[in-house]
This record gives sequence, C-alpha cells and structure tokens, in this order.
Amino acid sequence: MKRSVLSLSRATGRFTSGVRVLPSFLITGAQRCGTTSLYRALAQHPLLLKPVLHKGVHYFDVGYARGEPWYQAHFPLWVSAALLAHRYGARAQAFESSPYYLFHPLAGERIAADLPGVKLIVLVRDPVERACSAHAHELARGFETESHFEYAVELEARRLAGAEELLRESPFALHHSHRHHAYLARGRYAEQLDRLEPLIGRERILVLDSHRFFKEPEGVYDRVLEFLGVPHLGYPAFERHNGRPLPRRVPKVLGQALRDHFEPYDARLSRWLGGEPSWRR
Repeated sequence: MKRSVLSLSRATGRFTSGVRVLPSFLITGAQRCGTTSLYRALAQHPLLLKPVLHKGVHYFDVGYARGEPWYQAHFPLWVSAALLAHRYGARAQAFESSPYYLFHPLAGERIAADLPGVKLIVLVRDPVERACSAHAHELARGFETESHFEYAVELEARRLAGAEELLRESPFALHHSHRHHAYLARGRYAEQLDRLEPLIGRERILVLDSHRFFKEPEGVYDRVLEFLGVPHLGYPAFERHNGRPLPRRVPKVLGQALRDHFEPYDARLSRWLGGEPSWRR
C-alpha cells in the first residue's frame, strides 16, 4: 500500500512539476554525521520546506537519469511557498538531504549546473567513529556481508578499485561498494570539500562539526539560519535520529592506525571549520 501511495504521489508530482519549487539548499553529507537530526530540526521551521515524500531524493547521485521534472516533483508547490512567504515576510526555501551527494564524483558538477546559487550544508564527525558507525549501519541494512569492521577496512581498497573511473565513464552507472563500503574514503572530508569548492564556491558551503551540533544545538542552528538568511522563529525540538550502537569496540592498535591515517585530512578541515576539529583537540 505504501509503495502504491508513493507511486501515485510521484506521478502527481511529475504532472505538476512545472509549478513546484526547486531546493535553495541541500544537506549533502557526510553519511552517519547527523544529517537526519539536522534535517528534522530544520524541517520544523515554517519557511524551510522539506520534500513531499521523503528526506533524501538522491537525484544528483543515483537518480540523475530520471530527469529534472522527476526531481522537481518531490517538492512543494510554488503557491504554498508564496503563501508562507506572505505570512512570515520572508522567502520560503525548499531543501533535501542526501548524504551520498558529498562523496559521489559527479554530484557536485550536476548540482552546480542544475541549481545555480544553491547552498550546501555539510556535517563532519570523528572519521574513525564515522567509519565504525557506517559499517554497523550497512551491516544492519544487509548491504555489508563482512561482520568484522577491521576486515571490512582491509577489503575497502579492493572493493573501491576503479569505482570513480566507472562512475565518470558511465554517468548513470551504480557501484554498490562505492556507495556502501567506503568506510575510510568517506571520512577523508577535505578531499570531497576541495572538489566542491571550485564548483559551488566557498561562500556557499557551510561545514559543521556534528559533535558541536549534538552538544550545543542552539548555537549551530543559529549559524545555519544566518547562513541561509532565514528569520529566527524560535528553536525546534532537537533530537538525535538514526543513532546505532556499535557491535564492538575498535581494537586499540587499529584505532590508532586509523587516526594516523586521517590526521592530514583532519588538518585540512581547519579552514572549513574555522579551527581544529573537535575530535583532534
């Protein structure tokens, strides 16, 4: 029944796509860094309009072949946005959250071409914690078959070999391991941000430390509203979503090896965060 409702909603959305808004900003990742929690906090603001059907549309990564009308079908009607703008005296902005956008090699180019002027919000966390959390997440969802995190890390280079080249050469191709098994690669945040910078512009990318978001959500929320140019209308209920307990602790030797691996990439994050990442202090 749920699939039927979603199918009907998408069909209706495509028919009316020309009178629907496109996003003004995107939460583009990183995976397992609090994107759902921020998304749900922002969705409580009356001028920030989430997709009609679900949080992540995944158009610019795995759904690009569907075309822009399909994408636009996921968002509210122009008339709804206009009524809200009239009521609150400020422009309503649509948005979505698809964490694979940050990592997919073509997503940034597609976003820049199709959404000129769009702003991006990126959350980052301790990349060792992120890798462990991603492994537990993919294991629970059935996308990972290797139950031991350390072995999954050993397999990563082989699993991802040639993935970016394939995705660039065949733009509509899918690569299972690139999306689901990039435990270390997705934590090299600076590489991904440096790729986005010339496409989007530094001034239109906001990078947030998710540890600070969960510790001091009000201050981070204020910063996001300022970045978006949206009036403050009170604080939402801040909740943590999609948290998943880790099946086991990372062995000490492996943990230190991973921290050493990420050190140069974490250092390059300083210019994005305006200071040293919290997990390096």
